[in-house]
This record gives sequence, structure tokens and C-alpha cells, in this order.
Amino acid sequence: MKVPGGDLSAMVYRRLQRDDLGEFAMDSRMLTVLMDLDGKRSLAEIAQLRGFSTQVLHATVGRLLELSLIAPVEVATTKLDADFIGFLRMQMSQAVGPIAEILLEDAVYDLGHELDQFPANQVAELVDYLAREIQRQDKAIAFKQNILLKIREKGY
Repeated sequence: MKVPGGDLSAMVYRRLQRDDLGEFAMDSRMLTVLMDLDGKRSLAEIAQLRGFSTQVLHATVGRLLELSLIAPVEVATTKLDADFIGFLRMQMSQAVGPIAEILLEDAVYDLGHELDQFPANQVAELVDYLAREIQRQDKAIAFKQNILLKIREKGY
């Protein structure tokens, strides 16, 4: 299983039951993280508890996923609605032109999601990612301001 890209801090994982657990070579960090993944605490909470950097935790979670020792917990989250996605497309098109759709699809994919299932709690990360693709500073600022107003309107 592939580790999702982007910010993992809100992700929640649980341990999987395996009869062959003793067959894996694990370092102390992997074992510590495995024991801390209870299906309730986010990776941010575990990183803070253990003093791990995000890079270390990302690598450790990736290895545990490769070994099929953990699985993500599906947490009910609000998804971006069609109105917001349409507004986002329009604002991005005004800022960069016809390449906007490709940039949007790439950004969503790089953050580990599908556009129609994009979690609202990661919208700020998506906007920041897209704004970095806008070459003209004035257009990037206008893009961020317009999207921020829409985010407030939607309550994301």
C-alpha cells in the first residue's frame, strides 16, 4: 500500500492482526509507532508524543504499510462540493489560462486524492499548492484571496 502524499498529520491508522508478526525485522521506532497506532490518535499526536519529525514518521508509516501491518482508518470528513470545485477551476483558469485543469488534477493527485473526494480539511494545502504554480505574484495573491473568501462562505 502506498503512503499518501501531502500532510499526513491528520491521518489515523490502526494495527492489523497478523499471525506472522514475529517474522518481520523491525527497529525500535517501527515497533513504537506500531504500538501507538490505535485507530484513534492522529499521526500528529503520535509524532508529538514521541518527538518524531514528520519525515521520520512518514518513512516509518510507509514501511509499516508496505509490510501490511497497518491500515488507514476511514474518518468521516466533509468533501469539497461541486460549487466550490467549479469556483476553484474558474479562479485557477483566470490565473493561468488553459493549463489550469492539468495543474488542478496534478495537485489533487500529488496530495493523494481524487477531486470529487477531496477532503475539505485539506483545502488550504491544495490552495497553497496551486498558488505556487501561478507565475505572476499579483495573480497568485488575488487567487488566494478569492478562494479564502469562498472557503469562509462554505465553512470549510
